[in-house]
Formats: sequence, C-alpha cells, structure tokens
Amino acid sequence: MNNSIKLKRRLTQTLTYLYLIGLSIVIIYPLLITIMSAFKAGNVAAFKLDTNIDFNFDNFKGLFTETLYGTWYLNTLIIALITMVVQTSIIVLAGYAYSRYNFLARKQSLVFFLIIQMVPTMAALTAFFVMALMLNALNHSWFLIFLYVGGGIPMNAWLMKGYFDTVPMSLDESAKLDGAGHFRRFWQIVLPLVRPMVAVQALWAFMGPFGDYILSSFLLREKEYFTVAVGLQPFVSNVKNLKIAYFSAGAILIALPICILFFFLQKNFVSGLTSGGDKG
Repeated sequence: MNNSIKLKRRLTQTLTYLYLIGLSIVIIYPLLITIMSAFKAGNVAAFKLDTNIDFNFDNFKGLFTETLYGTWYLNTLIIALITMVVQTSIIVLAGYAYSRYNFLARKQSLVFFLIIQMVPTMAALTAFFVMALMLNALNHSWFLIFLYVGGGIPMNAWLMKGYFDTVPMSLDESAKLDGAGHFRRFWQIVLPLVRPMVAVQALWAFMGPFGDYILSSFLLREKEYFTVAVGLQPFVSNVKNLKIAYFSAGAILIALPICILFFFLQKNFVSGLTSGGDKG
C-alpha cells in the first residue's frame, strides 16, 4: 500500500516537472530568439536561435534614427497611462457600487455587461470606424483611449465586484457606526483590502494598448499617429523588406515599461489580505 502511494506521488511529481519544463521551453525559446535577433549585427532574414553573435546596440540605434519608433513609443505610452488611470478608476468605483449598494436596474445592468462582453471587437470595427468618421476622430488618440476604457469596463467591473464581495460587510457597518461616511468607508476601509485586484486591473489596462493591433490599425492611418504594434507590424509582414532585427529590438523595448510597472505593483499581488480582517 505504501509503495503504491509512493509510486503515485513520484509519477505525479514527474509529470508535473515535465509539464513545467515543456511550458518553460515554449515561453523561453521565443524570448531567446527575440533577444538574440535584437542584438545581432545587420539585418536578420528570419527568426532563429543563433548564439554565435557579437552583441551590439546598432539595431536599437537604427530603430530610433531610421524609423518613427520614438514617436510611436511615446504615443503608446501616453495612451496606456491615460487608459490605465481612467479605466482602473471607473472599474474600482463601479465594482464598489455594485458590491455595496442596491439601486434601480442593478441586476439588469450587470447582465447587460455580460451580454456586451460576448460581442467580439471584430464585430464592432465597422461601428467604431463610423463613429470615428462622425466625430472626426481618425488618427486621434483620445478616441482610441475612449474605446479601450469602454471595452474594459464590462467584464472587469464584474471581476472587481466579485473581489469587493470578499470584503466582509461588517467592516463597513463598524465604520458606519463610528461615523465614517460613504467615501471614507470606501477609501480608508475597503479599498486597501482590494489592492491586489486593483493592481491587476491597472496592469491589464496598461498592457492593452501595447499589444493591440487590430483596433489601433483600423483607426490610426498616418505614421506619426501609430502605436508601436502598428508601426512594427510592417517589419515582419513586408516580405520584400523584412526588418526582423528592428522588430525584435522594438519588441524588447515594449516590454520595459510593462516590466517596470509589474515590479512596482508586485508587492500588491498578494491574495488573502482580507482573511482575518473581521476578527478581534
């Protein structure tokens, strides 16, 4: 009996390690190819892993001197920062309101959020384009921010509401008995307990504009208004003028602000902060 249990444990551990190793290869291998291509001298004809290279920063220099990458990067950074602040603020307030208050059409609006979320972005591209024409918003970042914020509210408001629901209502009631108003209960009592989800929402909102190609390419038509995803795409799609090295260098630079924000917020990625909050 003991031998059978030990055998099962070893088998489980072996399968787990094999899965983790395979997953690591899938993640790390493309990353290594991208890094190698970015620091390789001269243009690269295809993505391949080649460790026999002389590392240099020529591709990064050429990216800024021969293309509009600096402008694209700044455009994307501004869009991402504004989207993160506005979307996260709206989602947090909406999640708190849906979790803590009963109001007219509360359940109906939550169901409406779910229905809206089922509509894919591709199905709404024509409507977005018509709206942009009507508002004279083509090549304008504010319209793209508006769509990013609006598109992120439905499902994320649901997630935020669910996280607010894990905070005991008795904390609000205790603070209310002590004379705390609505905003003070939200800001000083409840919000600190949901910081992990707020951090996740902020990171998601910030990452979106850096990775979006379909929507931004549909609404941004002139090069000086491009985001990095739109600007870099021709480097790998134009078979007559491939610029794999530039694309790889640009991709690495895209990851920098995301990594910085992740490390800045990682201390908040802790679950279970509310456990025990109702004790004592």
